[in-house]
Amino acid sequence: MNTLTTPPLTIPHQPPEGFAPLDFGGPFVVRNGPLYMRQQGGAVQLGFRVGPAHVNPMLGCHGGMLATFCDTLLLAIAHFTPPLIDAAYFPTVGLQIDYLAGAPLGAWVQGEGQILKATRSMVFIQAMVTTDGTPCVRTSGVFKIVTPQRREDGGASRAAKGAGA
Repeated sequence: MNTLTTPPLTIPHQPPEGFAPLDFGGPFVVRNGPLYMRQQGGAVQLGFRVGPAHVNPMLGCHGGMLATFCDTLLLAIAHFTPPLIDAAYFPTVGLQIDYLAGAPLGAWVQGEGQILKATRSMVFIQAMVTTDGTPCVRTSGVFKIVTPQRREDGGASRAAKGAGA
């Protein structure tokens, strides 16, 4: 029998000043949010409030949620940090996550980072994630740059190639 239950409480979803709901990342990210973004002086910041849907049985943010957040954070940095990289999308090649501390129910989790290097085909990014201002996750990732002209299928859709051909 599971004796650990989530206490009935209301978690405020209001982010800190300047953050707006993130319209990025597709249905998976939307389902696991809400996530919020703020841009200040060229820096991209992403955050979320740890709610009941994000916690493990010990009422701390689940590591899988933090991993999803880190992947989304690094991708947001790739998409929105000037100078902008011309890409249709950035498939994740590698994601490194070091969990430094927990993120309890109700905490504000926020991340910020920078692009370390961008080549013709790859971008390398690192970030630090905090929980109410305390470092909680260090993350880095490598992402493939897929431009509208250089898609995985050589640039032509199935319809353009002739479906069934």
